[in-house]
Amino acid sequence: MLKIAIYGKGGIGKSTITSNLAAAFASQGLNVVQIGCDPKADSTINLLGGKSFYPVMNFLRDKGEEPELKDIVQIGYSNIKCIETGGPTPGLGCAGRGIITTFNLLEDLELFETYNPDVVLYDVLGDVVCGGFAAPIREGYAEDVLIVTSGEKMALYAANNINSAVKNFKDRGYAKVKGIILNHRNVVDEYLKVSKFAKENNLEIIAEIPRCDDINRCEDKGMTVIEDNKELPISKIFIDLANKLVEDHQ
Repeated sequence: MLKIAIYGKGGIGKSTITSNLAAAFASQGLNVVQIGCDPKADSTINLLGGKSFYPVMNFLRDKGEEPELKDIVQIGYSNIKCIETGGPTPGLGCAGRGIITTFNLLEDLELFETYNPDVVLYDVLGDVVCGGFAAPIREGYAEDVLIVTSGEKMALYAANNINSAVKNFKDRGYAKVKGIILNHRNVVDEYLKVSKFAKENNLEIIAEIPRCDDINRCEDKGMTVIEDNKELPISKIFIDLANKLVEDHQ
């Protein structure tokens, strides 16, 4: 099983990249689970026709009972299993605890035994890497971490924090940073800035996502570029990345 956590600064494009990567894996015939680990609960929206899905924490709060898998797993594009952790009522409670609660619940409900996925993707808020937001790193759920960044100063600052957090758990056999996804924002000397950061940290830029109107057009329709047209140049970038990750895992 290929288990990947995708981290990066809030608003850097993690959910867009994660859902398109999930669709790329699925387009190759793989069984995919995507788990959105953000209180906004919008990670899987482009796999579900633009519609949000009932998050786990909302179910627990509203229903006051333990759900079944059918209550918290929505089947999206190409049979991708979509889950959103959600979070507490805004201003109340700790969002990170929502991730821990959800992960514990998914273990109790035997999510992985039931669906037997080939690929599991965790889309994780990366502005802070502590508590529940570090769970995919430190609890052994993910094996590899992909860091999404642009050449913007604060995006690289967050990327450095994430990389440092992963290093802190290196000796425990937890997840390792697989590489960087450069999500272009048309910053001056963007590639040079990101490649310098990568070189200083012995990391590889494993994919570059250009600014692309096709991504925005498809998101307006509530879909990934893969679902729209696999032959688009941007779709082929995601498919190539998916293939690389599978090949490296074998």
